[in-house]
Amino acid sequence: MADEVEGLRFEQRHGKARVRVARVWKDENGRHFFVEWNVSISLLSDCLPAYVRGDNSDIVATDTMKNTVYVKAKECSEQLSVEDFAIGLAKHFTSFYQQVTTAIIKIVEKPWERVCIDGQPHGHGFKLGSEKHTTEVAVKKSGALLVSSGIEGLSLLKTTKSGFEGFIRDKNTILPETRERMLATEVSASWRYPFESLSSIPAKPLYFTERYIDVKKVLIDTFFGPPKEGVYSASVQSTLYHMAKAVLGRFPDISSIQLKMPNLHFLPVNLSSKDNPVIVKFEDDVYLPTDEPHGSIEASLSRIWSKM
Repeated sequence: MADEVEGLRFEQRHGKARVRVARVWKDENGRHFFVEWNVSISLLSDCLPAYVRGDNSDIVATDTMKNTVYVKAKECSEQLSVEDFAIGLAKHFTSFYQQVTTAIIKIVEKPWERVCIDGQPHGHGFKLGSEKHTTEVAVKKSGALLVSSGIEGLSLLKTTKSGFEGFIRDKNTILPETRERMLATEVSASWRYPFESLSSIPAKPLYFTERYIDVKKVLIDTFFGPPKEGVYSASVQSTLYHMAKAVLGRFPDISSIQLKMPNLHFLPVNLSSKDNPVIVKFEDDVYLPTDEPHGSIEASLSRIWSKM
């Protein structure tokens, strides 16, 4: 938020980052449910005197913010989504403290997954997965709301059905055109919901968790295509667009989506020497994996009415 101080424009916020909390819930059958969250809090508040006069009387201590995370986790007697926890936390800061005008909560959920033993889900055993569930929530004192969810570290690879042709060629271009190559990426996705007030949040339990699972499935299915024949990718750009379009086409409750998809290269290996011209001849079989440097591709797709 902006203030005028001695003829200058001054903006400030403060908060607490990397607050780690884990929560266990138990159902009536003794089955355990587990989450681990990394919480970051940022408050916009009327505390100008702390900066210009050293008067801390309007400051919410960042240690208090940390403790509030644990208190609110304790108060959640039933399993809930990371988005709902972020909304509840933000609502607390804007309603409990008169001087706080907006609370911004970012949370990354660590991907703990229930293990299976002999084909049976374990009652209290978990293993660490790969991609992470993220959320960012902003709540104003008026009740105005912004909610976005996302995925980080979704690693996808297909060994065929990918190419790259017809691109600009100049004196610095040595990349050959191809209709047969490996395609690998690590997807980062963020999508925004249209809900603009606390009262508009769906009352369905674990609504956001289910939507996260659904969006992830659509992204994966669109990337790979049908199990047997797959789907051809003319470029990372083309695949990214179809993935984003599939999400908006499937879910009317998502107003926009942003995707970042680096092109992680698997380079064909051809080895030769003066004495042996063919040590290894590449036949779509032996590759050198490398991610430095890698292509960087990102884009967003939103409905015309979206405020993204």
